[in-house]
Amino acid sequence: MYQDILNELSWRGLINQVTDQEKLEEILKQPAKLYVGVDPTADSMHVGHLLPILILKRFMAYGHTPVVLAGGGTGQIGDPSGRSSERVLLSPEQIQHNADKLIIQFKKILDVKEGEDKVIIKNNNDWLSDISIIEFLRDYGKHFSVNTMLAKEVVASRLETGISYTEFTYQILQSLDWLKMYEEDNVAIQLGGSDQWGNITAGTDLIRKKHPESVVAGITMPLIVKSDGTKFGKSAGGAIWLDKEKTSPYQMYQFFINSADNDVIHYLKVFTFLSKEEIDQLEKDLQENPHLRNAQKALAKEMVCMVHSEEDYNKAVEISQALFSGDISNLDIETIKASFEGVPSSSMAIDSLNIVDFLVDNQICKSKREAREFISNNSISINGNKVNDLEFTVKKEDAFNKEITIVRRGKKNYYKVDWS
Repeated sequence: MYQDILNELSWRGLINQVTDQEKLEEILKQPAKLYVGVDPTADSMHVGHLLPILILKRFMAYGHTPVVLAGGGTGQIGDPSGRSSERVLLSPEQIQHNADKLIIQFKKILDVKEGEDKVIIKNNNDWLSDISIIEFLRDYGKHFSVNTMLAKEVVASRLETGISYTEFTYQILQSLDWLKMYEEDNVAIQLGGSDQWGNITAGTDLIRKKHPESVVAGITMPLIVKSDGTKFGKSAGGAIWLDKEKTSPYQMYQFFINSADNDVIHYLKVFTFLSKEEIDQLEKDLQENPHLRNAQKALAKEMVCMVHSEEDYNKAVEISQALFSGDISNLDIETIKASFEGVPSSSMAIDSLNIVDFLVDNQICKSKREAREFISNNSISINGNKVNDLEFTVKKEDAFNKEITIVRRGKKNYYKVDWS
């Protein structure tokens, strides 16, 4: 039963590399503990961080215990993985603030109820901050060969542009973390992205040197990219954050519902907990009725409900339907701001303007002639209301909260004009 998780991960395409397949299978003959570390370099995770956390959740379903490590200590150093330059160092206070926020998100995604102990949550600042420089060098640094460290891809890729000694030692700190949790909690598996392979193998080596009888294994997952080769997790407005104050549930809904046909089935496999039978049916439906976009709808629902709530999902659908129909007059100002973040925008310095001049001045139409054509063809809506009068005046006092006017040109083109 406990090993069945490997079949689950395999068909979903979630295993990239394993340090030792035999040891991994041995560990999973019984309930095991495994960990994922996330450095609190921001006060929210984005959707790109979800994958390892969701894999922890899958292990939970098969009887294993996940350990989430907030990198309150390593976050003060900076992981060089996947970067071509040094990170900007944050203050210890900012790191702690970010870690506290991330822990709330961990618990939400892993569905941890108050008082439950199904998930172990740790902060490596609790032990890293107590280690002296002498102890670090004698007890841990002594076990690392500089030649081996230089050969790690994460370091080798930075030698031309430069890497500080601070970031160079990161792999020692991450290895120390795993050693600490192995000794105290018998955490035998580390999980990470493909860019963490060097750090993970360094950890297995350190544990083996300290404890020759140890049985530990590392797993990396593939990097998630779009079918066009671009990075997953960003939209025109930037990263898709899990914090609804940074990325609204509607924006997250739009991100996933607009997934390309070539990507959506893969996303359903790696991000949702729908069964193989359900996903196979959605794939068949995608092939036979792509215009219905049922796979995309299922993906968007699963993600928004998991990260936020079913109520937030229903609200996102309501907003989407309002925007599709053009009837946005009943939306409140906060919803308007969230819904139209990222659309072409401009600002007004006066309190009113004739509709024709308004459309041209805000670059919604290229010329007055084009503006008149759109107006006469009933193709312009102001705040959800059709305007076909060439003498119509657009006023600040009629804007949403006297701040924002939303213009719809044709069926799909929206524009935002800020009066504030």
